[in-house]
Amino acid sequence: MKNCYASIYKRIAFVIFLSAIYETSHAQKKNEAYQLNIRKATSAIKIDGIIDEAAWQDAAIAKDFFMVLPMDTSFAKAVTQVRMAYDQNNLYLVAECFQAVAGPNYVESLRNDWNFVKNDNFIMFMDPFDDQTNGFTFGTNAAGAQWDGMMYGGSAVDLNWDNKWKSAVKNNKDRWVLELAIPFKSIRYKKDISKWGINFGRLDLKTSEKSSWAPVPRQFPTASLAYSGILAWDQPPPSAGSNISLIPYGLAGVTKSHEGNSPSTYRKDIGVDAKIALTSSLNLDLTVNPDFSQVEVDRQVTNLDRFELFFPERRQFFLENGDLFANFGYASIRPFFSRRIGLGVPIRFGARLSGKPDKNWRVGAMNMQTGGVDNTGLPAQNFTVASVQRRVFSRSNIGVIFINKESVDYHPEADPTKPTYSKYNRNIGLEYNLASSDNKITGKAMMLKSFTPGSSGDDFVQAGNLQYSGRKMLLSWQHEYVGKNYNPEVGYVPRRGYIKINPTAGYFFFPKGGRILSHGPQLVYLSYFNTSGKRTDDEAFINYSFTTRKQSTFSTFLSYDYVQLLQPFDPTNFTKDTLARGSTHRWNTWGTNLVSKPQSVFTYAFSSRYGGYYAKGTRLNLTADLGYRFQPYVSLALSTSYNNINLPKPWNQRTFWLVGPRVDVTLTNKLFFTTFVQYNNQQNNLNLNTRFQWRYKPASDIFFVYTDNYLPAPFSIRNRAMVLKWTYWWNL
Repeated sequence: MKNCYASIYKRIAFVIFLSAIYETSHAQKKNEAYQLNIRKATSAIKIDGIIDEAAWQDAAIAKDFFMVLPMDTSFAKAVTQVRMAYDQNNLYLVAECFQAVAGPNYVESLRNDWNFVKNDNFIMFMDPFDDQTNGFTFGTNAAGAQWDGMMYGGSAVDLNWDNKWKSAVKNNKDRWVLELAIPFKSIRYKKDISKWGINFGRLDLKTSEKSSWAPVPRQFPTASLAYSGILAWDQPPPSAGSNISLIPYGLAGVTKSHEGNSPSTYRKDIGVDAKIALTSSLNLDLTVNPDFSQVEVDRQVTNLDRFELFFPERRQFFLENGDLFANFGYASIRPFFSRRIGLGVPIRFGARLSGKPDKNWRVGAMNMQTGGVDNTGLPAQNFTVASVQRRVFSRSNIGVIFINKESVDYHPEADPTKPTYSKYNRNIGLEYNLASSDNKITGKAMMLKSFTPGSSGDDFVQAGNLQYSGRKMLLSWQHEYVGKNYNPEVGYVPRRGYIKINPTAGYFFFPKGGRILSHGPQLVYLSYFNTSGKRTDDEAFINYSFTTRKQSTFSTFLSYDYVQLLQPFDPTNFTKDTLARGSTHRWNTWGTNLVSKPQSVFTYAFSSRYGGYYAKGTRLNLTADLGYRFQPYVSLALSTSYNNINLPKPWNQRTFWLVGPRVDVTLTNKLFFTTFVQYNNQQNNLNLNTRFQWRYKPASDIFFVYTDNYLPAPFSIRNRAMVLKWTYWWNL
C-alpha cells in the first residue's frame, strides 16, 4: 500500500507540475482591462452619505456592473455607480445603489459583519499588492451596519479582523448611498505601487441579483481576487507615516461556583495591545496580559464523532495575517492551531510580526509566553511560530512553517505525583499552493515532520489535492498520509496513522427558464487505510441539489458507511459503555436539506438524516434553524438539533436535544445586545450568555458579559460569571 501511495503521490505531483505550467502560460490577469482612475480629492470630503462635494463631481465613475447571479451573461438590472478619491490621510469611496424594484431594503440588523446573503449590501474588495491572493474588504448593508475583514487565499474573508474606519449610509427614494473613509493607517500596502487590485460587489435581494464591477464567473464568489480590476492611482498613495496604536483595557469581574459552594473569586485586570507599523506593509503586534472574555461563546454541538471537534479562533490578537499560520495544511491537518495557546492557562505576553516586505514575499513570526498551573504541574511554556511564503507564477506560492513549543525550566522528576509534560515539541513543514490565474485550477502539495523527545520514525505527513472548478463541472482529488507517530502538540490533527483518498465529482445543469436556476449531482468517495494498507473506513456519498432563482436550495442524499474501530468507542459519547476495538460496522443513510430564500423576514433551514448506525442500530437526526427579524433592530433565531439513537444493550434508546434560542437587539450601529441560550442534554448543561457592547468610538468598546451555567435536572445553578471590560484604540 505504501508503494501504491507513493505512486499516487508522484502522479498528483506531476499533475500539479503540469498545472503550474498551465498557469504560467495563462498568467495575464483576467480583468486587467477594467481600470478605475483615482485622483487626489479636489475638496474636503464629509462622510455623511450626501454627494455634494466637488471632489465627487471630479472623480471617475465605475459603472455598468455585471450580473454574477442568477446568471453571469448580462449586465446587472440594479444599477450601481462607484467613485473613489484620496487625501493625505484617507482613502474615500462613495457608492450609489439604485433601486431596480421599488420597496424597502432587506437588512438583518445593525450589527457589524452581518450575514452576507440576508442583507442588501455593497462591498469593496481591495488588493493593495495586486497579488490576487491577499487584501482587505470594507462595506455596509443598506442600513449602514459595517463589514470589514482581512482577505486571504484568493477569496476567503476573516471577519474577525477589526480596525478603525468611518462610513455613513443615506436612504433616498430611488437609491441608497454609501460613503466611507478608510485611514491609510488601518490597512497594509507597499509604498510606490500605483496599481492596486479592486472590485466592487453588490447584493440586491429584491431582484435576487448579485453583481460586480469587474465580471466574475458565477461559480466563484465576488470576493475572488483573481477577477479583480485595477485601481490606477494618479501617483503612488501617500505614506501612512508614523503608525503606532495602543489598545489598553481594564476589566472587573466576579465568578461564583455553586456546585462546590466555593467562595466567589474576583478579577481586576489591566493589559495592553500595541500595533506598530514598521513599514506600510509590515506590522508588529505586542500584547501584555491579554484578556478575551468578551469573545462570543462557542456554539455547542451534539458530539457523536470519534475524534476531537474543531472550533475556530476568535481572539483578535491572533487574527491579522492569521492565515500565514493557521491555513498551513488542511482542515484536519493543521500543524498550528492558535487555540492551543492559552487554553486554561494565562498568557503573560506575546509578540507577532506579519506582513509583506514586497509583492512576492509574506512573512510571519510569533512568540507567546504562558504561565504555569500549580495544581496540575503544567509548566510555563513558550510558543514560537515562523512562516514564510514566496509567490511563484501569477497566484501560487511556496510556504515554509516552523513551530516550537518549549516548557520553561521544567523538571518533571521533581514531583512524580503530577502529570508529565513534554519538554519540547517541534514541527517543520513545506507546502506548494497552486492557484491558476483564472482560479479554475487549485491545489496543494505538502510535507510535515514533527520532533518530540523519545519519539522517532513514521512522524511525518505527506498530502496533496487538485481541484478543477468549471462553470458546470467540479472535479477534485485529495490524498493524505499521516504517520502514527506524527505529533503536533500545537496543532489540530485529530487522527493519525492513516492513509486517505478522497475523489469528488459534480455537475450542474442550467435550465433556460422556470423557477429552477441550477440542479445537479455530486459524488464523494472517502476511504481510509492504516499505514499497513488495511482498509479501516469507507464512505460513499451521492447528493442531488436544486437552487431556485430566489436562492432557496433543496438537496437529498444517500450514503454508505463502513467503519472498523481503531479504539474502543462509545457510540453515544454519553454512557461510557464502549464498542470493542477492531469491531466492524456498516450502514446506509438517506437525508434531505432545505434552506429558504433569504429575502423573507422569516427564514428557515431544515435537515433530516435517517439510517443505520453502529452495532446494527439506527439513528434519526432532525435539525431546524429558524429566524425572524424586525428589521433593522431585532433579530430572533432558534437552532435545534434532535438525535434519536436505537442500539442494543447496554445503550438501548438514547435521545439527545440541542436547543439554542438567540436574541440580537441592535439599537443603533454602535449599541448591541445579545442573549444566547444553549441547552445540551448530552453535556447535561444549560448555558446562558448575555453580552452588551457599546462602541463609543471607532474600534473602542465597553462590554458587559453575564454567563450562567445550570444543571437541567434537578434544575440548579452550577456557576455564574460577570465581566465588565473597557477598551480604547489610541493612535499615537
